[in-house]
Amino acid sequence: MAIRETWATRIGFILAAVGSAVGLGNIWRFPFLTAESGGAAFLVAYLFLVAVIGLPVILVEFVIGRESKQNVVDAFPEIGAPNWQFIGAIGALAGFVILSYYSVVGGWVIQYMVGSLTGGYAGNAEAFFGSAAEGTNAVAYDLLFMAIVAGIVSFGVRDGLERAAKVMIPSVVGLLVLLAAYGATLSGASEGYAYYLSPDMSTIVTDAIGLLPDAAGQAFFTLSLGMGVMITYASYLGEDRNMLRDSLLIVVVDTSIAILAGLAVFPFLFAQGVDPGTGGIGTTFVGLATAFASLPAGQVVGFVFFSMLLLASLTSAFSILEVIVSYAIDTFGVDRKPATLAIAAVIFLVGIPTAMSLDYLTLYDAIANQILLIGGGLLLAIFGGWFYASGASEELQKGMPGGETFTTVWIWVLRVPVVLVLAYVLYNGVLAVAGIVQGM
Repeated sequence: MAIRETWATRIGFILAAVGSAVGLGNIWRFPFLTAESGGAAFLVAYLFLVAVIGLPVILVEFVIGRESKQNVVDAFPEIGAPNWQFIGAIGALAGFVILSYYSVVGGWVIQYMVGSLTGGYAGNAEAFFGSAAEGTNAVAYDLLFMAIVAGIVSFGVRDGLERAAKVMIPSVVGLLVLLAAYGATLSGASEGYAYYLSPDMSTIVTDAIGLLPDAAGQAFFTLSLGMGVMITYASYLGEDRNMLRDSLLIVVVDTSIAILAGLAVFPFLFAQGVDPGTGGIGTTFVGLATAFASLPAGQVVGFVFFSMLLLASLTSAFSILEVIVSYAIDTFGVDRKPATLAIAAVIFLVGIPTAMSLDYLTLYDAIANQILLIGGGLLLAIFGGWFYASGASEELQKGMPGGETFTTVWIWVLRVPVVLVLAYVLYNGVLAVAGIVQGM
């Protein structure tokens, strides 16, 4: 068996975990879901679910990962729960499905970086998106994106994931701050802020239940929950680490960047009179390309934005691929580089349908986010709250002296509100996916 790697530094782990959480989920998926769901009302629901559901579940993943020192599938037998191993399999499957279409969207980002330099989307943003999102171009750039991801992951935890995160995450934050600052100077920025930050309380009250499914799915997607990433990353941790402090930092930084992404995106859209709902799943691409094309120095602004988006998408893709590679290394004792390349190749092939048709991308996205991630999170909450409560409490308290009261509250939050909310969201997710399949 290969010797298991560890993080070299705390900041390396934090940045890698934040890098997993900060990605297309924050900057591509978050704005279009916010637009589709009425703006600030969705933001409120999302923030609520991150705090009440996301934080408790990320702690479950942390305690399982650190105690087991194993990959997402083998972690459960290692902590004495072999009958729950299927939860890890669901997580690995979710990551596999997500990366198969995530890499396609990453390929779109590379095309838009090129288009920013050449002015390719300036004439007709919708036509450019159509040619970039479906067909042979999408397949070719999907392959390029996956090659970059596999290349970094093949170098391992310290030389690959940790080193990349230390460079990429500060770069993403810095570029987002610059874009948000520039957006604040535009004439329509105030309308964008009002749409994004001024919730209609009547909408929240009357449609609170309706907002839950998408907001919960987004919370899990953006925090990389339910796909085994945090179990895998925590398996490289030492036992002296305060996991509550680390998880709070990860959640706060990730959520702050998601909010910052909205502050960067919506002023550009409103400044140029672009409907935030334009383009559906392609909102970030169609809407912003239209806005950038109308701005002074729009090509430069567009290139900076899509460069930032590429860095963010890569950091998340690294973490998802690492989950599956970690399983192959631990289970079969294979070397990291050939395992990484082989797994990346299979994921690329599985994702080809999503590169050829947006209908398939929408279906993959719905299956992953509304069934696999939420279902995995529900099972983690049931396992952590009802079947592994004493072990989870004991593990969490390592590196956190005097945390008995918090762990008691945490277990009961898992047992009741988290389980009830996720069960409802999963039910609605199944109905939503069935509707998509019927409409294809």
